[in-house]
Amino acid sequence: MKAIQYSEHGSADVMHCVDLPDPVAGPGQILVRLEAASVTPFDWKLRAGLLKNHFTLPMPSVPGRDGAGTVISVGDGTTEFSIGDRVSVMAGVFAQGGYAEMIAVDCSHAVKIASRLSMMEAAALTNAGLSTWIAIKTAAVQSGEKVLVHAGAGAVGGLLIQLCHHLGAQVTTTCRSSNEDYVRGLGADRVIAYDRQDFSELVREQDVVFDLMGGAVHDKSYMTLKKGGRLVWLVADPIIDRGAEFGVSVTRAMVTDDKVALQSMMDLAEAGVLRPQVARTLPLDEAAEAHRLMERGEISRGRLILTM
Repeated sequence: MKAIQYSEHGSADVMHCVDLPDPVAGPGQILVRLEAASVTPFDWKLRAGLLKNHFTLPMPSVPGRDGAGTVISVGDGTTEFSIGDRVSVMAGVFAQGGYAEMIAVDCSHAVKIASRLSMMEAAALTNAGLSTWIAIKTAAVQSGEKVLVHAGAGAVGGLLIQLCHHLGAQVTTTCRSSNEDYVRGLGADRVIAYDRQDFSELVREQDVVFDLMGGAVHDKSYMTLKKGGRLVWLVADPIIDRGAEFGVSVTRAMVTDDKVALQSMMDLAEAGVLRPQVARTLPLDEAAEAHRLMERGEISRGRLILTM
């Protein structure tokens, strides 16, 4: 099979398209012919070596945290899936990733794709959906609460807007001015264009802030929360926890491969409650260019997807 692989940390140029042996479904596993995989910020940061203090990758490594495709083989003892099923899969950090034509995964790392979703949309939902569901559960968002979502035009931010809106929250989001109409279309009640306005001067008394940025954005977010509010953050730029100073809770959403979480998001997609957004597609052999685009911050309005 064709796959993207790198043998050392470095720029996007360390990634190469190679031929690897086809994987085989072991006991309790399925073999999936992939059609799409998402490109996440985690992918390029891991490749660049920015996370090597936290993750020691086996080298050579095939990147990618997810994928969507069709089951072509089932291992012994596998009863949940059948050949021909459309599935989304979660790829562990230390296992083969989704930047490949095939992948073998445990059944506990796969769910059937909602009938209304394309393969590309399913890939866009998988890792971003995990992050969204776990962040929402961490924050325990309730109907009527005021919620601030940073980076609302991104893959995770867009899903957070949709799900918070569905839960009955009053949603404010930050984004570029060029994406204002886009995030309103996702369900945002108020939009702060960060290239025109400083959100920290305009937003107050929020019950929840979802910080997908870290750094200065995280620091400014404290003043937007009411006493007793909740700041939930995902891994981005480094943060300084000032929760005690402002009388708020600060919690990292610990995103791990979770079948129940992914199935919950897939069920919401099947019900039409949310729709994953595909920002752009590139063929598998242009994975290096996909990483460059991500590093330069040129991808918004959903996930960048590699197609096989």
